[in-house]
Amino acid sequence: MKKFLTLLLIIFLINNILLAQSASSAASSTNSSAFSYSGTMNEQDQLKIYTYIWGQIQKPGLYIVPDDTDLLTLISLAGGPKDDAKLKAIKIVRSFENGSEKIIIVDMKKYISTGNSDLIPKLMPGDTVIIPGTSFFAVARIASFLANIAVALSVIVTIKNF
Repeated sequence: MKKFLTLLLIIFLINNILLAQSASSAASSTNSSAFSYSGTMNEQDQLKIYTYIWGQIQKPGLYIVPDDTDLLTLISLAGGPKDDAKLKAIKIVRSFENGSEKIIIVDMKKYISTGNSDLIPKLMPGDTVIIPGTSFFAVARIASFLANIAVALSVIVTIKNF
């Protein structure tokens, strides 16, 4: 009986690990590898740039957008921020041809409260936008991990006492 319960515990743990991995890969596999946005309603040709958006965004990835695209447009194209996105500290990593990099911090909350469009920078080719999570997001992930460990330990103790 103990062997059966141990086997059941192992299957349960492997199943949880595989489901967690497949859920995150399923979310990203439904998106194509590069998103393209023309920026115009007509068929006018426009220079395109490659930009990346990562972090707490609905559809992270590589976006091919017109060269006059700003940060707000890219975030909107990517489905908007997730609920646990830290909008006060959005980072844009900008690389230059000489190999140097510049990090630009954008306070999107300030833009939302003031409506000042000067706070929203235009994107440059190769920009990487990183939208961090709030501290609540980090705490929630740790709590979820600890809850899974507690369940596994509870099953192990139950098996040993059985």
